[in-house]
Amino acid sequence: MFYKIKLIAISILLSSTSSLSIASNDLPEIGTAGAGSLTIAKEKQYGWAFNMMANQSLAVVNDPVLNSYITNLGQNIVSHASSVKLPFKFYLIRDREINAAAYLGGNVIVNTGLFLYAKTESELASVLAHEVAHITQRHLARMLEQQSLNNPASVAALAGSVLLALISPAAGMAAISTTIAVNTQTQINYTRLHEYEADRIGIQILADAGFDPYGMANFFGKLAEKYKYASLPPQMLSTHPLPEARLSEARLRASQLKKGKVKSSLDYQLSKVRITVRFNSVEATSLISKYQSQLYSHKYQIKEAAQYGLALSYYKNNQFQKAFSINEKLLKNKPNNLFYIDLATDLYLAMGKEQQAIDLLLAAERRYSGNEVIILNLVVALQKAKQYELADKKIEYFLRSNPNHILGHKLAIDLYKETQQKAKEYAMNAEYLALLGRFREAAQQMSSALAYANKKLDQARYSAKIEEYKQQDIRLKGLEQ
Repeated sequence: MFYKIKLIAISILLSSTSSLSIASNDLPEIGTAGAGSLTIAKEKQYGWAFNMMANQSLAVVNDPVLNSYITNLGQNIVSHASSVKLPFKFYLIRDREINAAAYLGGNVIVNTGLFLYAKTESELASVLAHEVAHITQRHLARMLEQQSLNNPASVAALAGSVLLALISPAAGMAAISTTIAVNTQTQINYTRLHEYEADRIGIQILADAGFDPYGMANFFGKLAEKYKYASLPPQMLSTHPLPEARLSEARLRASQLKKGKVKSSLDYQLSKVRITVRFNSVEATSLISKYQSQLYSHKYQIKEAAQYGLALSYYKNNQFQKAFSINEKLLKNKPNNLFYIDLATDLYLAMGKEQQAIDLLLAAERRYSGNEVIILNLVVALQKAKQYELADKKIEYFLRSNPNHILGHKLAIDLYKETQQKAKEYAMNAEYLALLGRFREAAQQMSSALAYANKKLDQARYSAKIEEYKQQDIRLKGLEQ
């Protein structure tokens, strides 16, 4: 793909004329024998498998505030794209590498490192627009189909190898390295055509979505300049180079599009700050100094973001009252801002003020009905205040609407364990394992839930789930064909 990605082996892998085998101790195998074109329906199946393997093996950031941001940004991009035939899902991955990648089935991974590198929301949006274009144009699907015609490896085997390379780079590279026998240059040229197409379509999507069309060219230019004289440039620049012609074309296309006034995004800057403080190994005292310096010298894009960064840093350093004083003012000015509501909740709970957190969240829930940030924070606060009945009610309601929410399941498991609801605990463990693709273990856990269930309705539901997991296990194995 376009950015520095762990799928760097794709251009080599897809050129292979040898059959590719996949092996991993923890991951299900996707792809052995068989052949055929990769239809939209089949691509959705691989997307389904990717979801489970990502949940199991990638360092997915389970932060409701950040997930809400990246999902909303991604879906805004998708809503302005053409030829959308697949549902899209955006994963935020904890990794400092400048990295984004698209996989079959509408799946896009975005590294936290992109937030640290992109200066503006338009630059970050350009990454997403490029990856969305790869998916809408079915670049990976088309490459897999083409390669399956030229070598004995089936579409399934190739798709599985690419998936393994993305989910488990070491295992994927080990599998790939034993089977390479290729004309690499031909394949690189083929993928370059896709890169130019993704650039062209991505820039149009970017502009249509209301972002600066120069965002992509700006990001390109910074990336190329940074590694211009590097003795060991990122592998991305070897297989997906950024020649001046490509940069010039991106600038030319941007100049032909109407550029409206693009405001600096507060939510983007808040996301960037949140990642800097919470998902990087930087001492809290250093972060405090950093944001104090920014505020003192007025070197920030948005003052509120620097203030939020300082509040988060104080919280990280257990200076709760200082953090609260800053965040309270931010929340007063923007009472509906989810970043500030989330931090206020954390601070109230840290200071032993559970009821204040609950009151804040119940009021916010009336404004944000069903919002994941509000509901999940409320469940945590209610549990800490030992208001178990309402916590149970809220998490059940949330999971009915969000059955694939990993963090929601983890919170439910913790709640049911604390309240010694054995049947619910086992059942929720089963549903969590199913989201990881571990269907046999899920069936075992659901059998334990069945043994503890007293109500006939629960018994019937648990029994049906056991059968469902058996069928899902068969479905997953079917992707190997």
